[in-house]
Amino acid sequence: MSKINDLFHCELSVVNIGVESFYRDLVAQKKKAVHIDWKPVASGDPDTVKALRVLKSPALYEKITKANEEALNRILAAQPVLVGMSTAGEAIPGMKPTTILHAGPPITWDRMCGPLRGAVMGGLIYEGLANSMEEAQALVESGAITFSPNHHHSAVGPMAGVVTYSMPVWHVINKTYGNSAFCTMNEGLGKVLRFGACDQEVFARLRRMRDEYYPVLRAALELHGEVDLKVMISQALQMGDEGHNRNKAGTSLFLREIIADLERVDFPAEQKEATLKFINGNDHTFLNLSMPACKCTMDPIFGIPYSTVVATMCRNGTDFGIRVAGLGEETWFIAPAEQVNGLYFPGYTEQDANPDIGDSCITETAGIGGFCMAASPAIVQFVGGQVKDAIQYSTQMYEITTGEGNAYKIPVLDFRGSATGIDLIKVLETGILPIINTGIAHKNYGVGQVGAGLVHPPEDCFRQAVKACADLWEN
Repeated sequence: MSKINDLFHCELSVVNIGVESFYRDLVAQKKKAVHIDWKPVASGDPDTVKALRVLKSPALYEKITKANEEALNRILAAQPVLVGMSTAGEAIPGMKPTTILHAGPPITWDRMCGPLRGAVMGGLIYEGLANSMEEAQALVESGAITFSPNHHHSAVGPMAGVVTYSMPVWHVINKTYGNSAFCTMNEGLGKVLRFGACDQEVFARLRRMRDEYYPVLRAALELHGEVDLKVMISQALQMGDEGHNRNKAGTSLFLREIIADLERVDFPAEQKEATLKFINGNDHTFLNLSMPACKCTMDPIFGIPYSTVVATMCRNGTDFGIRVAGLGEETWFIAPAEQVNGLYFPGYTEQDANPDIGDSCITETAGIGGFCMAASPAIVQFVGGQVKDAIQYSTQMYEITTGEGNAYKIPVLDFRGSATGIDLIKVLETGILPIINTGIAHKNYGVGQVGAGLVHPPEDCFRQAVKACADLWEN
């Protein structure tokens, strides 16, 4: 007992495991303490633990390891290039005048959140299929409009992600595997359709994009030829971008790449100048290029038997959905979308925020975005936190991924390749969820963006997927 008594007369250095409130209490009492963020595997869910045991059995895990190596090799071998532009109706498979594509996993009108409903109705007015929000709603409720996820049509879209028939889209091809990906032009920040805004200002901008800027850009790209987006993203990461919420460098590089051809095309000087100003004035232009680049990078891993690498993460403002390489393109694992923890524009609070929304976390799925926050210290000013937090997030992602990028490197980490290839098994074994940095939309349509921040996918998506893998592959 004397030794124990002596212990409590000494200055204690405490290692706290699990419950963080104990650690905070110790710090408040000015005691030395280190916190270890530990929790049971799969949060202690017995069915998930059982599924993990099945997947980690030696014979099966050997197959999974080889399959995940193949998935990583395909990701690293990808060569996404921008080859041109067209309208959605001309280029996207399965598009019809009454088709509306949206972000996230499949959803019906009755379950759509406010900003997605606003973007849908706004898209119908933009297309001339309705003259008012009331007419647009009535048209949807009549059953005349077909809804489908972007991801089912080789496409992606930020936030609400609404794509309609006449919208201009970028066309990106993965030269290694020949698959395509499409994405609309970025409108800019603030009151925009993708955040659920839907007034005459929004429609006028969308029509200028289609009627004035798109023809110039399409012609410029025809003169220029393909643009290597993999190289451009890599360069942008060296210049302070992370490829999701900060795209200042990427947009600058893209504009520098095409500006000479943009000046050469046969259009009125005023139209070319307006196009140049639109691209130059919108730092997020490049987001709508990095997203399809990541989409066509990830799609070739579908169909690899026994792979537990996550091929898709996306959200529609109601649900978060993932797809897994070894389970095919048609199988979704869905759970309620989380609230974003972030910074709000003046006049707005968490009470105004819609849950997480958008296809843009395809960037994180491919190893950039939040996974590269350490490459973009300036991003913490927008999404909250400190520079050390950005470094910690990027470093932590290595624990849940299959490998590291061969092109996307992080200077502050001694040019280490970004964490790439999210592995279901590692996510649940470590309790570490992928980090996503994102914008925040108002929960009601018509308002637009109200902030930005950080969010994680719901763990239940990964639990469902692991159980499905175990059930399918056990025998």
